[in-house]
Formats: sequence, structure tokens, C-alpha cells
Amino acid sequence: MRVGFIGLGSQGGPMARRIVAGGYDTTLWARRPATLEPFADTPATVAASPADLAASSDLVCLCVVGDADVEEITGGEGGLLAAMKAGSVVAVHSTVHPDTCRKLAKKAETKGVSIVDAPVSGGGPAARDGRLLVMVGGDADVVERCRPVFETYGDPVVHLGGVGTGQTTKLLNNLLFTANLGTAATALTLADSLGVSPERLTEVVARGSGNSFALNALGGIGGLERLAGLAGTLLRKDVRLIAELAGRAAADPGAVLDAADATLAMMGHPR
Repeated sequence: MRVGFIGLGSQGGPMARRIVAGGYDTTLWARRPATLEPFADTPATVAASPADLAASSDLVCLCVVGDADVEEITGGEGGLLAAMKAGSVVAVHSTVHPDTCRKLAKKAETKGVSIVDAPVSGGGPAARDGRLLVMVGGDADVVERCRPVFETYGDPVVHLGGVGTGQTTKLLNNLLFTANLGTAATALTLADSLGVSPERLTEVVARGSGNSFALNALGGIGGLERLAGLAGTLLRKDVRLIAELAGRAAADPGAVLDAADATLAMMGHPR
């Protein structure tokens, strides 16, 4: 399988390197030439445009920022879909609205191209180690064709259902993470008020039933205020999206959304 990769940021760059290291014929494209420099010592090929990359790829992986980027790179005369061959696949690794992937799948179907949504979780270090969590939505046969590529950087790679289910699952994960951040932060503040060192509480709870990724993340980066600057805007975006999906489905998100909203308010990024 020939693989194209677009979106060589802090997470996408290591993902692409894992694909190259896995022995796949890999083509790259980037708006900024600087992001291609780390690949000068690899056999990866650099395409002149997204269309050129698409024409030489069986699978194109997108790890761009948001919905508008996905739509721009895939659409139009110079976009991916215009140049991709029937039977090829686009994997959307970005965290975007599920409907963005479903609409893209309908457009791609007319050209015989398949779409899978495959958002990832874990960040650059996990990508470098091949430990990203990959949440995949799409046709089962197409997902299995792509799985060997996904497994160069992902473990586990989980197939969740049709197109859009990967994105929905990633949004649910981020909703719960946001909620957990607030409860963890307030527990640490309460510990301090009660005369227990927050650092020692983290050490103890990390081995107890109250442990959470959010608690450990707060200890590792220096508190909720610092995380707000790093990820507050992105978490607000994801909570907004899952709240919209819940409202459209007339589903009650309950306490998890209440807790996430409280966290966003604490971070200065209210929904």
C-alpha cells in the first residue's frame, strides 16, 4: 500500500515517521517546507501538491487541525478527491465533527473512494512509540485494509462502527477527560485546604481507586491554569460538538456535561 500523509505537526510528524519506518512507500505534502525538513534523512517522497500526493497514494492520512482544513484539502479541482483513484482511501485523523466525515464520505463515494475517520489520542510521545489510541469509523473491509498502516503508530486500533463513530467516540473521550480535569483539580485544592499535600495526594491516588489520567496530567503540567493555556480552546470546541450531537439526538448528557462545563468555566473558556 502506498501511503500519503498531510499534517506533519507535533503528532502527525511522528506518525508519518512510523509509517516510513514500517517500510511503506510514503509521500508527504506540507504548506510549510520547514515541516518536511525532518524527513530529509528518510526515503519519503515530497509531492508538489495535494493532488500529486493523491494520485500516487492508495491511502491518504490527514492529520490537519480542523473541519475547514479537511474540507479545503479534500475538495475543489486541486484537492485530494479530484485526483484519487477508485479503490483508494482517505483516513481523517483530525478531531472534527462526525458530519464532516459523513459528508466527505458521500462525495468520495461518487468517485469510488472510501473514507474512514480515525482520530487519535496520546500525543507526540505516544506516536513516536507506536502507542496511539486510534478510534476508527468506516466500512469493516476498508478498515482492515488500512489497519496494518494504522498499527505502525497505533496500539490499540479500535473499529467502532460506520463513518463518524470514530469522531463521536473521540469527542466522548474528550468530554469525560474535561469533566475529570475539574473534579481532579478541585480534589487537589480541597486536599491543600485540609492539610494534605496535593503532590502526595496525587502519589497516593495514582495507586488507588480514585486514579484518573486527568489527575496525573494536572500533576505533570503544573495545574489547571497551565493546561487552560495549552488546551482550553480545543477542549471547549470538543465539548461544544458533543453537546450539539446530544441535543440533536434528544439525549441527556447528564452529570458528565455539567462537570465538563464547570471545568471549562474554571479554565476561563466557558462553553
